[in-house]
Amino acid sequence: MHEQRPRADALRNADKIVRAAIAVLRERGPEVSLEEVARQAGIGSATVYRRFGDRDGVIRAAFQTYFAEEVEPLALAARDAADAGGALAEALTAAVDTLAAHAGLLKAARQSGAFTVDIAERFMGPLGTVLARAQEAGQVRADLRVRDLAAIIVMALATAHSGDPAPRRYLALLLSSLRPSDDLLPEPSGHPLLKPGA
Repeated sequence: MHEQRPRADALRNADKIVRAAIAVLRERGPEVSLEEVARQAGIGSATVYRRFGDRDGVIRAAFQTYFAEEVEPLALAARDAADAGGALAEALTAAVDTLAAHAGLLKAARQSGAFTVDIAERFMGPLGTVLARAQEAGQVRADLRVRDLAAIIVMALATAHSGDPAPRRYLALLLSSLRPSDDLLPEPSGHPLLKPGA
């Protein structure tokens, strides 16, 4: 019992820190300090350093938690839709919208190396079923992969700026490229956007 309580306290503290980081980065932008996160969480800075190592460790944990709770469910919900092609486009649009709304967290995640195509692919994985159904129905290109969908999210977010935080025009252009085509896509290897950690 004595061992379980510290473990439970440590888990609660870690969760408080992660949620404080998500909130502070959204409210104040990507330059917030670890001390600000600790204050928001009501936990000492030493505890934060001990649990996460450094600021990048906190940001990575916050971003992965945010992605798991806000982005992955969009992919999961799309699996039940009757119109696979429409569900695919809606899931990608909703993912870009929610990520653009958390611009501070997103920028900090980019700076720390937490936001990569690999991470996006991991959480967009459930769209594989939707993609396969859309391909079978002839709604999207036959040579698309889930990794391509993750790359579309990354590319659309790269066009976001303060005057256009949710870049719908550019996302629409990217989504139009999913339509069926007889032209085969080249293999993704060698493209810097798709390299791990890029």
